[in-house]
Amino acid sequence: MGDREVARLLLIRHCQSSGQARDAALTEAGVRQAEALADFLSRFPVDRVAASPYRRAQQTIAPFAARAGLPVHADDRLVEQRLAAGPVAHWRDAVRASCGDPEFRLPGGESARDVLDRGWPALEELLRGRHRLPVAVTHGKFLSVMLNSLGPGFGYDAWQSLSNPDVYALVDDAGGGLSYERIWTRRAGLAGGGARVDRGSGNVASGMRPQEDSRTGKQRPGAGRDR
Repeated sequence: MGDREVARLLLIRHCQSSGQARDAALTEAGVRQAEALADFLSRFPVDRVAASPYRRAQQTIAPFAARAGLPVHADDRLVEQRLAAGPVAHWRDAVRASCGDPEFRLPGGESARDVLDRGWPALEELLRGRHRLPVAVTHGKFLSVMLNSLGPGFGYDAWQSLSNPDVYALVDDAGGGLSYERIWTRRAGLAGGGARVDRGSGNVASGMRPQEDSRTGKQRPGAGRDR
């Protein structure tokens, strides 16, 4: 982040998981990643932790929360996007379709717009709370949907490029809006690794804050444009 940019919230994707089920645990590599993430987060003034209740998300933040002496507040609104009621044979095709069409929904599943409708209220509570720096631990598709609502360039390819874990900061931009920047790199979790953002090629451009709904005065993610 730049010298004048102050993080308002950190969005974190969970560490490497043994599966996609609600109770899937972290792998051995994921457990090591969680310790590295705790080292990384210790550089920030985090004072509030919210996380998906899925086991992999809870295990991802547990080492940091234990070190910081912070409770982990489970929030069902941060769970992963449900693609369908049951297994999806060609699930990557479904993810691609969902990234391109916010209304795309398989039987029994959620559309990207459904995820926005439950996800943004959770993030807004954290942003509006009296916290120095809250974090929200979630999942890859959920994170992608939220970021795409701020800047529609965050689509299928950006989702594929996410790492386990991954960390994005929501920051106030110079125009009074809200933008995002990736602050996790391969170096970030290593001893002595910095939290600087790589501004070179291949980074996702910052997006704008969700537009305001004139009827309610509340911010509407991606209002008036294609997500």
